[in-house]
Amino acid sequence: MPIIDVTCSPRVDETSRRLLADLLPDIVSRAVACRDEPYDGHLQPGDVMIRFRDVRPDDRFDLDVVVEIHSKWTEDRATDRQSRVDCVTDEVARALPADHLVGVLLNLPVAAWAQSA
Repeated sequence: MPIIDVTCSPRVDETSRRLLADLLPDIVSRAVACRDEPYDGHLQPGDVMIRFRDVRPDDRFDLDVVVEIHSKWTEDRATDRQSRVDCVTDEVARALPADHLVGVLLNLPVAAWAQSA
């Protein structure tokens, strides 16, 4: 279950934010799919969490969008994490206006997850 934090500069309009909110669950789920947590294309409640944040005036922020993906470490995720993050970066950049700069961080901590039924 990935948690996605999206930080946007003031250049990112509401249309682009809504587009990211719609596209990121699928993009990220495909990117972090692995043997232990395969992605079947049918997300259920709690499968992906997205939080949007705005850049504050005192932040130093040189990009338009930063996507931070948090998903628990698995061996197969870790072995090809750069190609996974490159795919997310490419897809997000294609979804936004061409002059927007995008950064993506894939964080794979050793973790556990539980959710109420």
